[in-house]
Amino acid sequence: MRPPAPGGRLEPGDLDRLRAGQALQMDHYGGGRLPFACVQAKGLVQHMVPLDGDDAGQVLEVMDASGGYASACLGAAHPCLQPAFRDGLERGYVTDELGSLERTLLLEELFGPGGRWADRFPGTAYHASGRNSGSEGLELALRLALESGFDRRRLSVKAGREARRTVLAFEGAWHGWTGGLVPLLNRRHYRLGLPPLSTEPPYHLDVAFLPFGEPELLERFFAEQGSKLSAVIVEPIQGDAGILVPPPGYLRRLAGLCREHDVLLIADEVLTFAKTGRFFAMTDEEGAIPTDVTVIGKSLGMGAVSTSMVIARRELSVRSSGAVSTSDLRPLTCSLMRSGLRYLAEERLIERAGPLGAELRERLRKDVVEVFPELFQEVRGLGYMNGIELTERASVGLTALRRRLLEAGVFVEFMAGAGRRTHGLRYMFPAMRIAPPLIAGEDDLRRIVERIREGTRRFVEAGR
Repeated sequence: MRPPAPGGRLEPGDLDRLRAGQALQMDHYGGGRLPFACVQAKGLVQHMVPLDGDDAGQVLEVMDASGGYASACLGAAHPCLQPAFRDGLERGYVTDELGSLERTLLLEELFGPGGRWADRFPGTAYHASGRNSGSEGLELALRLALESGFDRRRLSVKAGREARRTVLAFEGAWHGWTGGLVPLLNRRHYRLGLPPLSTEPPYHLDVAFLPFGEPELLERFFAEQGSKLSAVIVEPIQGDAGILVPPPGYLRRLAGLCREHDVLLIADEVLTFAKTGRFFAMTDEEGAIPTDVTVIGKSLGMGAVSTSMVIARRELSVRSSGAVSTSDLRPLTCSLMRSGLRYLAEERLIERAGPLGAELRERLRKDVVEVFPELFQEVRGLGYMNGIELTERASVGLTALRRRLLEAGVFVEFMAGAGRRTHGLRYMFPAMRIAPPLIAGEDDLRRIVERIREGTRRFVEAGR
């Protein structure tokens, strides 16, 4: 298949192949998948074709404002990754049982003396492990927390830790779909009908939930329940809840409460990694906010591979062979990460995301939220991780809105929103996530906003 340039049409047989190919893939959206297919991409531009309707088969030029679930920080086909593929392939395919030159080079650059992240995670105090995905990384993080209270020699709970079987999570959070992580989601939709974790002592796991970003509720919970906690798992900016940014000081106070009560703090930076104007969102004006385990992913794979990394204090580990993984920092993955991270640093793409992201939010506020108040409530975010919360009216027509945006030449994603929260806090509707690749410059961001506005206008004029 050789797709034509934007404006052209696919041959009928090629269009039928794309339709058949989509039908062969399992539908995870209950019949609500977008009827579009990508046939080519470079940088921020994707060539997409509608699979149904009057324009079926016509190639559209679409700007990527999502980065593929916010994972493709360098866009598509970035030239800095091409040599990395070759080098990584030539360095072998050893697993975690053996050392690796490429793995060594990556970990030295990150955590060794003078390493890129050594001020936050010095190699003398931290070690790292790799996984296929953010969900797998967070499964390992949870296991590290649980094993910290387990006596491996006696195969029993450590003396004095019997009461610490509770993990604190936050309402609206998203940590992954796997069996070990679903209990950390306060949404019944994802949990019902699935086998629960053991609820029998002494190995049971209890999960408590709080609304995110509410300091008084946090203080009260630790005062009442701190002695029962084993760990806290937190996204520094909640993603699926609608890009919720906590108030200043909230994350640092959370870290302080964890230290005071001897509770492990797990930072889920799978989504926030490299998007907020810093590599790590667990940072404030005072500097790095200390964590016991940090999980990064999505952008770490540069849009070329799916990967994650678990960075944990050295005293945290699992029983022998309990965390063996085929995908633990394989040479090819390490080569891609090393090349991409070096490019991000040399071009200062992380730093510029701070001021450019502020400009993006101001454009979104003026040109989208204020123009369509019946559809949008507010814009929130930090750096290149931004969200516009929808109104109830827009939420009902979300699928149609997204199609109009695509037809206007921009691809965005939508987050579920925090929904109904406890303690009398307002209901939070879904949000449009605008998290473009870090290669997006000022002109790119302007065009993205223009296309969001145009797609929204078409949605309004069509009556939905």
